[in-house]
Amino acid sequence: MKRSVPWNEQVDVISSDSSSADAAQEAKVEHEEVQSMATDQPADEVVSEGLLLRRAEIYQNFMMSIKIPNRRGSLVPCNTWMGLGKSLKQLYGQPLHYLTNVRLKELDKLRIGTYDEYKPLDAIIHPIKAEASIWLTEEIHRISTSPHHLAKLWASDPLYHACIDSIIPQWSKELN
Repeated sequence: MKRSVPWNEQVDVISSDSSSADAAQEAKVEHEEVQSMATDQPADEVVSEGLLLRRAEIYQNFMMSIKIPNRRGSLVPCNTWMGLGKSLKQLYGQPLHYLTNVRLKELDKLRIGTYDEYKPLDAIIHPIKAEASIWLTEEIHRISTSPHHLAKLWASDPLYHACIDSIIPQWSKELN
């Protein structure tokens, strides 16, 4: 696995000493930009590297600000990983990270051709274990994903926005 930034390269660290009003305004702007990213964009739209990196930074900062639910362990019946992810989004009222959504698709693809391909997921793995694995993956993606890596992935996939969950309306009230 390659690192997006070599160990020996210097990295610029941006710090903010802004007031709470500035922070609230910045959160509002970030929320609006993340919301605009979640809408369907034309596939032929050309996005510059700088703009894509800025979007990735805003997206990653926003996702890091969302806390992983403390209340877990509900028995959510599911047929597929994507179905379980969708149910968890509805149950907990929050989006999943772009990389988590991509991983759930990959896990469903891995089942194709196996002897238990047509069995519901909850018959193969206990729903609590499946949910715990999704939240663990989500926590890793929210905490440790580099915006540079996200931008690189998004640049290689013109339909990246299809794997970015739309932001639930109740957050817009909290951020305003």
